[in-house]
Amino acid sequence: MNTKGAAYEEQAAGFLRAAGYRIVDRNWACPMGELDIVALKGDTLVFVEVRQRSGCAYGTPAESVTRSKQAKIVKAAQAYLKARRPDAENFRFDVIAMIPGAEPEHIEGAFDAGPGGF
Repeated sequence: MNTKGAAYEEQAAGFLRAAGYRIVDRNWACPMGELDIVALKGDTLVFVEVRQRSGCAYGTPAESVTRSKQAKIVKAAQAYLKARRPDAENFRFDVIAMIPGAEPEHIEGAFDAGPGGF
């Protein structure tokens, strides 16, 4: 990950902490992909994809989380659950979209695991 990406992920983690989330893991990687942030809020384990763009000329950061990217995140999340066996009752996929100079946009439940998910 480049320095800019790391800075945005750090900002997103701070944003989540301020909103009452506990960061469980960051940049968790497996052969299926990588999870930017894994956080816990109450009894919900949240897989957070952090996306940044310098502007919206070619779409918003959130729009860059395509179905293909979502499928990779879901597969990585399934591997995470198998490897870490977290004690959580619910699971959710969020996106934090960031543009320089703007407040982060936190999209809770941005997508689901789809058919055959969890």
